[in-house]
Amino acid sequence: MSLIIATRKSKLAQVQTERVMELLKEQQNIDSEKLLVVTEGDKRLDVTLDKIGGKGLFTKEIEIALIEGKADGAVHSMKDVPFQLAEEFELVAMPEREDVRDAFISRKGINFSELRQGAKIGTSSNRRAALLKEIRSDLEIVPIRGNVQTRLKKMEEQELDGIILASAGLKRLGMEEIITDYFDPNIFIPAIGQGALGIECLKNSKNKEYFKALDNKMVRLEVEAERSFMKALNGDCHSLIGAYSIIEGSKIYMIGTYMVNGKIIKKDIDGSIEENIELGKRLAEKVLSCGR
Repeated sequence: MSLIIATRKSKLAQVQTERVMELLKEQQNIDSEKLLVVTEGDKRLDVTLDKIGGKGLFTKEIEIALIEGKADGAVHSMKDVPFQLAEEFELVAMPEREDVRDAFISRKGINFSELRQGAKIGTSSNRRAALLKEIRSDLEIVPIRGNVQTRLKKMEEQELDGIILASAGLKRLGMEEIITDYFDPNIFIPAIGQGALGIECLKNSKNKEYFKALDNKMVRLEVEAERSFMKALNGDCHSLIGAYSIIEGSKIYMIGTYMVNGKIIKKDIDGSIEENIELGKRLAEKVLSCGR
């Protein structure tokens, strides 16, 4: 028996899927293969994501492959997964989470704190752009999209001072050495679910139990708390929204950020891991009440 796993074509998406394939073999003794899918978000590199609009820019075509029976499961970066899935789908496992932090990659090896006045930084993320401006209002933000290799190339071609990428992706690609600085996730708050992998299946899939067995309870508790925060605010990957949660023993701590009436609000909360979903909702209420 061999399972087919749908994924995006980028090198990082494939590396992440290969990790799930390894886990299936190690833990279930199941073979698997990749089905490479080009998504709308991958095709439209000429415009920023918020201009394309809509949710699921990196998941829709992959979900179609599941519906058409071309794949048994799909591997996503959880930060790309909308909080509302269509009713026929299910996130059956969140097997691993890498470093949640955002990273600064400098073109000339200059630390972020030592950048020149008016330095040009590349990012396509509204969240990263706003948080950068909050730290250094003088920075010039340049929209830049594409996979990791494309963004690095654009940094050189456009002579940017640096770009912001997720540490998780660089570490999974074995490119940790290009990171100049890491941002503190309590200040530069990561995207919802950043660093976590998710496996999606059809609810009625006869093979979903193989994937479900790879679920990591701690990762799921953290990510579902963050997704609860996003859902309560009706946010998506184009919103200025971020959250970071961490489990210590039986407690979960979460800090979140959201733009309310043009103002960036950051608040935190903690509580028992059993109330992780409720904590996400309460944190959203806390943020909104401060922005009114």
